[in-house]
Amino acid sequence: MVSLLRICHLLMASLFALSASFQFNDPDWYLWIPLYSTACVANLVNGAKGMGKFALWLGLLLFIKVAVEDLINGAAAAGFWSLDMRERVVREKFGSGLVVTSMFLVSSSDPNHHPTRLTKYV
Repeated sequence: MVSLLRICHLLMASLFALSASFQFNDPDWYLWIPLYSTACVANLVNGAKGMGKFALWLGLLLFIKVAVEDLINGAAAAGFWSLDMRERVVREKFGSGLVVTSMFLVSSSDPNHHPTRLTKYV
């Protein structure tokens, strides 16, 4: 029987593969395709710790980039807590946040991972 964790990894990998394919018409595709592609591979291959760490740090970097871009644009942008998916910055924040969350869960689900105080109870 396939475990629930493996099913979740497959679903997230397919979501990230689909997200990577949607980025080809984006003006800054060179940032987002590597993020979603490495997140997809890290979800498919459990032993890809290096790719998972890369996707985690790239996701954090892009999340900060989009948040700063949103703050600089001020009233023209949707706002930091907005969930209006018609806005580009909201979609990019949501996507990078989803990658960061997924990579955190991938790293904490590794059987060779020694839990820290933070991941011990998650």
